[in-house]
Amino acid sequence: MKHALFAIAAAAVLGACSPAQEDKADTAPTALPPGPETQISDVSPADLPPALTALIQQTVPGMTVAEVERKEREGRVYYDVEGARPDGSEVELDIQQTGDRFEVVEIQRDVAFADMPQAVQTTARAATGAFAPERIIESRQMDGSVIYELFAVGQPAEPAMEVRVRDGKAEVLTERWPH
Repeated sequence: MKHALFAIAAAAVLGACSPAQEDKADTAPTALPPGPETQISDVSPADLPPALTALIQQTVPGMTVAEVERKEREGRVYYDVEGARPDGSEVELDIQQTGDRFEVVEIQRDVAFADMPQAVQTTARAATGAFAPERIIESRQMDGSVIYELFAVGQPAEPAMEVRVRDGKAEVLTERWPH
């Protein structure tokens, strides 16, 4: 009986990483075109404008800011603010600047493939050029949708695939998400 239970458990684990999925890991993903050129500069958390610091604390009360990058692309300015919540969990805020105004456009965290909603897992596995991601970022948008950015092994600069969940439906994006 123990051997039968072990065999069933082993089959379930192996099913999560089917040979078809493993084969796809060797295939270079081609779903998204390259992103726009981005100019990046580091910013000291102490040098942030007071309005930006206030927005960070309003969005994630008690957040400890560890690192800030200012990014400029396609005429838009963003601040990527990385840090930790009071419970120690990592969080990143993507904040867009328009004139003197700041707006949170994404709240991000790293997640494991198994922690994504089942619909996202199924959609990603079924996509052309599917692969086993090395890193996944969950980006909660302010419009209620969630973007899952899947990074291929050895390609840490840009996601190789993005899956959006909106109104409970998952879809692979064919164009890079603007934020």
